[in-house]
Amino acid sequence: MSGKNWDLDTVIDWMIDDGRKCQSLDEFTSGLARALVAADAPIMRLVMTFRTLHPQFSAERVLWERGKGMISHRRSDHNIWSTDAYRGSPIETIVTTGKPYHRKLTDLDPDRDHQVLFDLAKAGVTDYYGQIIPFTFQRQSTFLVNTDVPGGFTESDIAKFDRLVKHLGPIVEVLVTHTIAVGLLDTYLGPRTGRKVFAGLIKRGDGEEIDAALWFSDLREFTHLTEAYTADDVLDLLNAYFEHVHTAVTAYGGEILRFIGDAMLIVFPVQEGKHPETARRDACRAALDAAVDAFSSLAVMNSLRRRDKKPETRFGVGLHFGHVVYGNVGAPGRLDFTVMGPAVNRTSRLESLTKELGIPLLLSEEMGRIADVPVTPRGKHAMKGVAEPQSVVSYNAFDEEFGFAAK
Repeated sequence: MSGKNWDLDTVIDWMIDDGRKCQSLDEFTSGLARALVAADAPIMRLVMTFRTLHPQFSAERVLWERGKGMISHRRSDHNIWSTDAYRGSPIETIVTTGKPYHRKLTDLDPDRDHQVLFDLAKAGVTDYYGQIIPFTFQRQSTFLVNTDVPGGFTESDIAKFDRLVKHLGPIVEVLVTHTIAVGLLDTYLGPRTGRKVFAGLIKRGDGEEIDAALWFSDLREFTHLTEAYTADDVLDLLNAYFEHVHTAVTAYGGEILRFIGDAMLIVFPVQEGKHPETARRDACRAALDAAVDAFSSLAVMNSLRRRDKKPETRFGVGLHFGHVVYGNVGAPGRLDFTVMGPAVNRTSRLESLTKELGIPLLLSEEMGRIADVPVTPRGKHAMKGVAEPQSVVSYNAFDEEFGFAAK
């Protein structure tokens, strides 16, 4: 690398012609790095960071390193700002001052320089440069470059990087905004539903008809819990319950569509590309396996909560398979993306029966037949909104594991 007369204009041309078409910051960072290398820019590492808007993560970092084929994408949680890795780092300096940061790594001072600079110097980096990427809105993003060229960056290199950053803003801001929007839709709607909304299913009545295994669950004695314990204790229990169920159902391809107070409506759609009978069976078995895992996980949690003298979680699950409308419903300006149809009502009624029969997991006879697993008949029962009494069964594997096998 010459590091002296490299051609920035070809890099900017790439950004205008191809870079603006990239679908993610990872793709853009990889392409930008290749364009810089092709232009003979003296770069060893290229990093972009940005503040995000997510309940679990506070910042994201995209890293390209010469000689490595893949982009590294790392998310940092909300505690990152108080860690030694961030405090006093070059990125903190850039963010807090809003000014460029330039440091040659040949004369580092342990009393002044952050550990990350020593780590980079050990890896062969000779110079570090970074600055804020200008956005229209006040979401922080940084551009960082390192070189291993003896002597580091020249004044001409720095001037070109400054010019490059001015062109980065419009493209990077769009990609960061897209990343944040997708993350928020995933968080509040679920990945599958979020993608549909982002793809344009946004009008009242927009949707599709699907076959799916349906799950409805509800906490036991929730009213009592709200009266007997503090709001913080109840929120702690609710969040723990939701987290354990979420972990179980997502592992099997399920998606939480709605939190309804202390209840949850979850869907396991039939997967496309499979034989219909196999796809229906797999969706039903996925829901059953997720239910067993959720009850097992919460049993462990309850043993810990008993030890700490905290309220325990008791809940019931109703499972059914049916044909539903999956789409938007609500007022013109305030919509909910959910599933609708008689099958949803039956799933809710099955959950209600778990209280009456004293068995926390019940499923429709149809669900048991499609899943093709051993079940135990639990009689025919009237359900509100359903004309005829419905046959209800329990799942033998669950009954045996948790002590509900028929005597």
